[in-house]
Amino acid sequence: MTGRAEGGIALFSWEKVTSGFLDAIGLRSIKVKITLFALLATLIPSITMGWLSYWNNRRAIDEKLSQELTSLTSHAAREISLWLRERRYELKVLSSSYEVSENLAKLNRPEQAGQSNAAALRRLQDYLGSIEKKFTDYRELFALDRQGNVLASSAGLSGAPGLGRDWLERARTNETSTFSATWDETLQAGAMVIVEPIRSADGAFLGAMGAKVSFGGIEGILSSYTKESSQELYLLTRKGEILTSSRELDGPFMASRLEAGTAASLFTDEMTSLEFRSFRGTEVLGALRTVPEIEWGVVAEKDRATAYSAIVRLRNVTLTLISAVLLAIGLAAYLLGLTIVRPLGRLTQGAAKVAGGDLDVDLPIHGRSEVSYMTTVFNEMVARLRRFRDENVAINQELRERNDELRRLSITDSLTGLYNRTQLPELLDKELARSQRHQHSFSILMMDIDHFKRFNDTHGHQAGDDLLREFAGTLKSSLRSCDLAARYGGEEFLILLTETEPEGARTFAEKLRSSVEEIRSHGRTAVTVSIGIASFPDNGDDVESIIREADAALYDCKRQGRNRVAVAKSVRRQHGPSRVSSG
Repeated sequence: MTGRAEGGIALFSWEKVTSGFLDAIGLRSIKVKITLFALLATLIPSITMGWLSYWNNRRAIDEKLSQELTSLTSHAAREISLWLRERRYELKVLSSSYEVSENLAKLNRPEQAGQSNAAALRRLQDYLGSIEKKFTDYRELFALDRQGNVLASSAGLSGAPGLGRDWLERARTNETSTFSATWDETLQAGAMVIVEPIRSADGAFLGAMGAKVSFGGIEGILSSYTKESSQELYLLTRKGEILTSSRELDGPFMASRLEAGTAASLFTDEMTSLEFRSFRGTEVLGALRTVPEIEWGVVAEKDRATAYSAIVRLRNVTLTLISAVLLAIGLAAYLLGLTIVRPLGRLTQGAAKVAGGDLDVDLPIHGRSEVSYMTTVFNEMVARLRRFRDENVAINQELRERNDELRRLSITDSLTGLYNRTQLPELLDKELARSQRHQHSFSILMMDIDHFKRFNDTHGHQAGDDLLREFAGTLKSSLRSCDLAARYGGEEFLILLTETEPEGARTFAEKLRSSVEEIRSHGRTAVTVSIGIASFPDNGDDVESIIREADAALYDCKRQGRNRVAVAKSVRRQHGPSRVSSG
């Protein structure tokens, strides 16, 4: 206690003496005291630290260069990462389409052979060729089987260059995409190969879909972040190979290389500014940021001589500023006392509101001081936060809309607009449970367009597609709102008639068969249909049994001449199949 008291008394005495001296020489004003202190605080350090200015300037420039380079690599890597995610998302959507997964599944079935196999390959080839034209970044799309063989390609190539030996194992065991770089002989340019695994509904590996993507998109991103002629951004592999750059590369694709040790140092000391010899042979400062999706790095480098040329200018400017500051510091210190506290108070209050979630903050700006600049930056930051908030709301809404559209596409057949086969089990199981609960009947109609293959061979696949669409329209117009129709596969369709006994299903089927006969396609070619009927509970207590019975009745119709309706065995003993003349 005694020591603390003595220290306080000594401090009080020194403060009293200092204040008395300043009062004696007429320095009573606070502003004048600040001015005098500022002059002394400027003059003494300027004399003692002038010789250190070079090193201080060097350190400041080093920090600025490091921040500039790391900022460039960070922004460019993030943009490239977003670009790659878009490409991977597009490929994932395309690979999950019905045309790709269904045809790959058909080609993987051992019982598929001959014309069925060829038709699946043809449809897959046509699909790849049609979607490639819609995406400017894609140079080729191809489909691979489970052994890594190319099944179909939009460019008609017999192989997929650029894939490593281990890509197939990764595709089988992982859900993520595989990336690699390759030389495209057709385009005479470098390209990136992306491979997306394709799995069936039960998780079985069916094969993969690949895309050959131009480096042009990445090159555009790198060029957009290159603001000075002394700067260069490029994409680097861990082996030191240069894939693409913001400036034109000399020599063949991936021929430009960094030394292996330099590349290893850049990847090891990621986001750290290093001095090294560039692949162009010049001394540079550079930094690297890895792009997570591809494990390659974005390098930003700047010519060392140009980067440090500012030190000489800064040394001369420093000497000039020291003289000028001594003249200007008095006025600056005087005004500082008037201007610094009030704007900082407003900034503090604005920051507290933003921290509390209120983004409707816009602080007034007076003058062009550093504090005014801070206020401007603060307002811009808050405005940017508001824009980000609004953009996020819009993006989330767009994502919801796209998810709804994707769900609709996943459960419907793209050609006819009817439900597809993958959605049927869930819908039929729900109807079975409902009928069991309420003790109601329902009927399933399996139908097949007669001689559809002959029609396709005669008039072409486009005419066949037109016929399927018109047939689907006839089904939709004939159904009640509580019924449903689905494309079961090829020219085979399934109808579920809720709360319908076998006899009512027969009546509906006969009317439908007559309606189909009125369809005329390509001249006066008649269209007929064969229909097999099975009902719950007459023909089974589960969906599989009922479909099987309906399918058997359908094949009875075909054996008996087509263009007729047949009811499954348990009901057929009473009624028998109806017979009409074929159209």
